[in-house]
Amino acid sequence: MSTSEPPEWPHCAQGADPATDPVGCRGIHVPGHTACLAHLTATDRDAYLAGLAPGADIDHRGTTFTGSLFRALKSALNDPATSAARFGIAQFDSATFEGDASFRSATFERGARFNSATFKGIVWFASATFKGSSRFDSATFEGDTHFGSATFEHGAWFKYVTFERSSRFASAIFEHDALFGSATFKGTTLFGGTTFKGAAHFGATTFKGAALFGSATFERDARFTSATFKDAALFGSATFERDARFTSATFKDIALFESATFTGAALFGSATFERDARFTSATFVKADRFGPLVCAGRMVLSGAMFGGPVILSLAARRLECQRTRWAATAEIRLRYTTVDFSHAVFEYPLTIAAEPDPFILPSGSQLAEGTFAGAPGSDVRLASLRGVDAAHLVLADVDLAPCLFTGAVHLDQLRLEGACTFDTTPSPAGRRRWSPVRFTDRRVLAEEHHWRAGRPGAVRGWNVAVLGAGRVGPLQLAPVYRALRKAFEDGKHEPGAADFYYGEMEMRRHADDVPRGERGLLTAYWALSGYGLRASRALAWLGAAMLLTIVLLMAFGIAQDTPKQMASGTVPTGGGKVTFEIDKDDPKNPTGERFTGERFEKALNITLNSVVFRSSGQDLTTAGTYIEMTSRLTEPVLLGLAVLAIRNRVKR
Repeated sequence: MSTSEPPEWPHCAQGADPATDPVGCRGIHVPGHTACLAHLTATDRDAYLAGLAPGADIDHRGTTFTGSLFRALKSALNDPATSAARFGIAQFDSATFEGDASFRSATFERGARFNSATFKGIVWFASATFKGSSRFDSATFEGDTHFGSATFEHGAWFKYVTFERSSRFASAIFEHDALFGSATFKGTTLFGGTTFKGAAHFGATTFKGAALFGSATFERDARFTSATFKDAALFGSATFERDARFTSATFKDIALFESATFTGAALFGSATFERDARFTSATFVKADRFGPLVCAGRMVLSGAMFGGPVILSLAARRLECQRTRWAATAEIRLRYTTVDFSHAVFEYPLTIAAEPDPFILPSGSQLAEGTFAGAPGSDVRLASLRGVDAAHLVLADVDLAPCLFTGAVHLDQLRLEGACTFDTTPSPAGRRRWSPVRFTDRRVLAEEHHWRAGRPGAVRGWNVAVLGAGRVGPLQLAPVYRALRKAFEDGKHEPGAADFYYGEMEMRRHADDVPRGERGLLTAYWALSGYGLRASRALAWLGAAMLLTIVLLMAFGIAQDTPKQMASGTVPTGGGKVTFEIDKDDPKNPTGERFTGERFEKALNITLNSVVFRSSGQDLTTAGTYIEMTSRLTEPVLLGLAVLAIRNRVKR
């Protein structure tokens, strides 16, 4: 109502001035008088108050109450049986209470109207009972406000109300709808233990101070659509028996929903959390979707329980799902997120997938992601799968470089879809130039990074800062690599499985429980061919072996000259058959020039035949015979290892 317009009721007009205040006092006439209660003569005021009785209807719209005047009015309505005021219909629209106003334990029998009223001091409605409707629309509470343990038996309207300081509704009971739409709470707001038996409307409400709804019960819809929480929002142990609507709500400080129970839908679409959002141990009984929403801090769902099929759509810095329970199928679609999924429990298919594009809202528009402006990418990283039964887990387009796998079970049944990436061995730029140690690029688990970085003389590039890797070593990593290898093989990704086979063999070679003989055999297998996976290494050894064979044959193996053959026999007396014996001289060791072109050609021919396990037929010395035998044993093996390595990299 404009200050220049007269009210709709007959008003006092005391102090009106055509130039400055044409309306004057807006207080309604006291029945039988032409002035408001504040401007009655003392005699008339006393007479009016003396005529009131507990439960009387009163109408003091627009009246200004001093502390003493309000106390006098309340005393006139005091019920001796309860020692508290009892009102019939109480109309205080646009009234002003200049001092403290106590309605503690008061009873409003047939309705209370405080629309546009102004309370300049502390106000107490603690333990008050509103048996009729109560209206406080557009009222202003400049001091602390107390509605603790109040009971609203009919609708309660607090639309557009301004609470300048703290407001307390702890343990209040709203039997019907409670409307706080577009209200402003500038101080701490306490609704702890409050019971909303009707719908609770907080749409477009602004909470500038902490909003405390701990242990509140919402028996019907709780509507916080487009609400703004500028300080902490605490809904710990709150119970939402119907839908909880936080669509487009903004949480500028920490939001706590720890141990909250969502029996109906949990609607957080388009909600924005500028700091952490904690749903630790929360229960979602039938929520079929959660989000899409934006969380610039941590989204904590650790210990939470989802009772039905659900789709989570989150753009969050970090998602913590430690010991989270999923009682039905679930799909988690993420952006910009690092996920800790350790010890999560699920017995139905669960998918964690990276969403390449911004989420689309039901309206068709994209979810605003302003809090992630400047972020290098929307990639999703998995930090841990420890303690998870991965039999029903599907990962799609997820970065697994930082992921901790040890402690997970049934990793062989893990399904990897799309571009799931792992960490790799250190790049050449991170290695010592003088070190003979070189690492062929392969997929490596984060725990192996941590283990190798902690070893004496570790090569630069192994990442030691793997949080949670602890004392994991080869003994624990070997079965993890084995299980992931099988998962890749079952997914028909043989080249990828080869990397995990290499990792498995490396961990076996370094494990403490491997006998010395077996470790030596594994070391030889690694050195010769990289466990049958490094063709270049096997070919290098093959080339070296062939070169050595050629040199040895030229030096010691090929005879000096071709041995001469002689035939001898005896003719029997009287004729008959003649038997000849053919002898061949022993090949002689070379005494002259050994490294000639002719001898090189012969040595090369012998060596090439040995590679394919054939005999050359050349005349060899005794040493040459043993050299050829050794060559025919080792070189085909090296060739076979090279062929095996190539096959393991290209087969499908």
